[in-house]
Amino acid sequence: MPYNLDNKLVIGIASSALFNLEASDKVFRESGEEAYRSYQEENLDNPLDPGVAFPFIRRLLSLNDLADEDGALVEVIILSRNDPDTGLRVMKSVEHHGLPITRAIFMQGKSPYKFMPVLHMSLFLSANPIDVQEATARNLPAGQVLPSNYTEDDKDSDLRIAFDFDGVLADDASERVMQAEGLDRFHAHETANAVTPHSPGPLQDFLRQVNEIQRREEARRAADPEYRIRLHVSIVTARNAPSHQRAIASLKAWGVTVNDAFFLGGIDKGAVISVLKPHIFFDDQQGHLVSTSQVAPSVHVPFGVINTAPRPGS
Repeated sequence: MPYNLDNKLVIGIASSALFNLEASDKVFRESGEEAYRSYQEENLDNPLDPGVAFPFIRRLLSLNDLADEDGALVEVIILSRNDPDTGLRVMKSVEHHGLPITRAIFMQGKSPYKFMPVLHMSLFLSANPIDVQEATARNLPAGQVLPSNYTEDDKDSDLRIAFDFDGVLADDASERVMQAEGLDRFHAHETANAVTPHSPGPLQDFLRQVNEIQRREEARRAADPEYRIRLHVSIVTARNAPSHQRAIASLKAWGVTVNDAFFLGGIDKGAVISVLKPHIFFDDQQGHLVSTSQVAPSVHVPFGVINTAPRPGS
């Protein structure tokens, strides 16, 4: 029978997000494709070091120990611009690091994001901004993994995921009010629509599927009181009172949940993220990610008006 991806959390990840390709990319930029091919062949048995998204992916896949006879809960598929020959080093590195990833798509010089819908992917991560922008322009859930100084230092098996709200979990309708009319009008608009849920944003379905795994954990704990919950979800948003009400109402209306919520009202997100220590944080605004990427793996979701508005002087 065909392998069924229904009812699984399927993530697509580029090798640029999973591994540190700095040395490989330098060879490609400075010496061209043939030199790059030779470099990868010469280093075939030299495993690539973990990249920014590696801790997130490793911990996410570890949750497959909650699976029953239905099979794996999480499926991660490599989506790469490498051709099959140069992609061989990527797959050898996957094996070296003990990641249970067995499926990959290698397309020489082309982004495979177009295969996301047929593979039921709820997220695509890449360090290539063009691939991510093209995916989100087609309403596909994608994010650019940003360079980070983060070093994985905790040895437990917990997985902490943090989301911004507007432009990530929710659409950007309220952000458009904010950009066009300012903060006071934004709060008035949100207060007037406090019980009206937002339309879903690009990563709402990803959160929904993460919640399914959380329910598996709750069931495991109910059967075994000594089981320790590993998966934790937070929202970290620039919203504050009174606009927090609509965010909470939207989560309830969508049938999704978070464990923690931080309504910061303009406080630097990096300060909170440095204490929360998520293994991945999603935000639609580059300005917020400048500080968060210094302390945690951070992902830019280039969705909505904040990413299409003309810059001053342009």
